[in-house]
Amino acid sequence: MRKLINSPADYVGEALDGLCAAFDGYARTGRDGRVVVRRGGAERGKVGVVTGGGFGHLPVFAGYVGDGLLSACAVGDVFAGPPADVCADSIRAADGGAGVLCVLGNYGGDRMSFGLACDEVEFDGIVTRTEIVADDVASAPPAEAAKRRGVAGMVFAFKAAGAMADTGAPLDAVAAVARRTAAATRSIGVALGACLIPGAAAPGFGLGEGEMEIGMGIHGEPGIERRPLAAADTVTDAMLDRLLEDTALPAGGRVAVLVNSLGATPLEELLIVYRRAAARLAEAGLEIAHRRVGHYATSMEMAGCSISLCALDPELERLLAGPTGCPFWRS
Repeated sequence: MRKLINSPADYVGEALDGLCAAFDGYARTGRDGRVVVRRGGAERGKVGVVTGGGFGHLPVFAGYVGDGLLSACAVGDVFAGPPADVCADSIRAADGGAGVLCVLGNYGGDRMSFGLACDEVEFDGIVTRTEIVADDVASAPPAEAAKRRGVAGMVFAFKAAGAMADTGAPLDAVAAVARRTAAATRSIGVALGACLIPGAAAPGFGLGEGEMEIGMGIHGEPGIERRPLAAADTVTDAMLDRLLEDTALPAGGRVAVLVNSLGATPLEELLIVYRRAAARLAEAGLEIAHRRVGHYATSMEMAGCSISLCALDPELERLLAGPTGCPFWRS
């Protein structure tokens, strides 16, 4: 392994320590310190917004804890969902007396753990709601959209829900905004190379020399097509074709665009992809009202990128533009 780590067993804990030391506003709590919270704790009378998932995807999940975004995050091992007791700790840490919304990617382990956690905290008098983000168009056809994975588009739902909670809205209204954002979001990725989990003997999957895989998941789940690596515009077109076909956005619509590195792909290459994506969206008669280019939902050092589109209405556009103190989402 060519990694700057001390030991695989300490990888997650030491990285979380570094997160809290390097950036203002983060603190660790809960069992084994596996809950990341806003420093200062929950705000009384305001809905809390939490998420959780496996480690190795920073800034997703824990990086989006902050004002205007998440209240707390439950952290699992690398590419493994957090256990139910840690999820329950995250809900308790986010509770300000107005209820807690859980915004989760569509992964069976995360859903099961948070389901058990919600049942547990009910005995403490904490009211919860859960919304699922399933934005990866490559992982299931439109007729089976409920089976799709949650990938980088989750970030839009985190932001909209957190901003809505900051208005003082009640729990059901915050949940409705998260649900609407998730329904309006579509994502697809392309992998150019695999990552290596600390302690593993080999990467989780292999690509041949000069190959890429369209639709690869952020844990190395299979994509929908393996083909020779092509020019950036050709790859971007292949991704946009699937997104626009699935989304069916009307001409004149306003969208948010996220071009995201899966870990190893540098900003220069992301900007080349964004340049082509912006041109294609303009050709389709769509106006980009909100844009993000960078590392937003990674898979350790996986090479490749993803594109997410969120169809905006005036309220969602305002919420995505709302202020936040999060170092990974500057407004």
